Amino acid sequence: MLIILLAVAPIFLLIFLGYAIRALGLLADGFWEPAERLIYFVLFPALLIATLASAELSNLDIAPMAGALVAAIAVLVAILLLLRPLLRLPGPAFTSVFQGVVRQNTYIGLAVAAAVFGHRGLAAAAVAVAVIVPLVNLLSVTVLEHYGTGVRSSWPGAVRQVARNPLIIACAIGIVLNATGIGLPPVIGPFLEILGAAALPLGLIAVGAGLDLAAARAAGPPMAVAVGLRLIALPAVTALTCQALDVGPVTTFVAVLFNGTPASPASYILARLLGGDARLMAGIITMQTALSMVTLPLVLTLGLLQ
Repeated sequence: MLIILLAVAPIFLLIFLGYAIRALGLLADGFWEPAERLIYFVLFPALLIATLASAELSNLDIAPMAGALVAAIAVLVAILLLLRPLLRLPGPAFTSVFQGVVRQNTYIGLAVAAAVFGHRGLAAAAVAVAVIVPLVNLLSVTVLEHYGTGVRSSWPGAVRQVARNPLIIACAIGIVLNATGIGLPPVIGPFLEILGAAALPLGLIAVGAGLDLAAARAAGPPMAVAVGLRLIALPAVTALTCQALDVGPVTTFVAVLFNGTPASPASYILARLLGGDARLMAGIITMQTALSMVTLPLVLTLGLLQ
């Protein structure tokens, strides 16, 4: 527990730093949007390519971990759909609760995995990104298309939108480089590693800068549902599925970690673009991020004890 707390604390300090920088106006508000685009489209993909291309994936029980991640998310999706008539939420609000439960914060996930298990943890986390990102993006777009108030598009259009995701493309490139034995070529490899080194600290600072305390205070029961299912129920189900599939300790830690992080800041952008409740989404992200400082060390400790 102490080791996990010591590993998680600097990560949340970076998030606090981002919030403080924005609250104090040390950087103009116009800085953050282009910074987030740089992180999402350049720095983060570079990290994923560099990590996956050079990782010893044969030492990780990838298939059981992937199965546990997918199974746990499927269980929570079923619970959400069954709860919807009882929650009596408008369609847009339901989409924000849905995203708040199924989408993970990859910045926090990668940072914690690297802090606790080093390069091996980072490699397992990159594989988790490759598994989860396409799944949760397809699920989120589908639910927003059905329940949101935005413009409807075709199913092939939704698939194309997900396929253009830079994180998915980066994971595919990294896995191909690894599987073919090419690895990281000279010059390009160090270039990607240097770029990738900036991704996590800047990403975490941007997470903090995007927090919205006013939106968090304004939300009511939907917030409690999204927080409880995301931060407690989903990691608990993930730990159980890992135990059932005999997943190893490192990959169990990473699976529980990713399914126990707060929702991704990208959820807010998707809610705004596709007709979700963007203000509720901002509140959910903020509250989950704040509470995960307490819940994440607890669920990770319990996950390691499985």
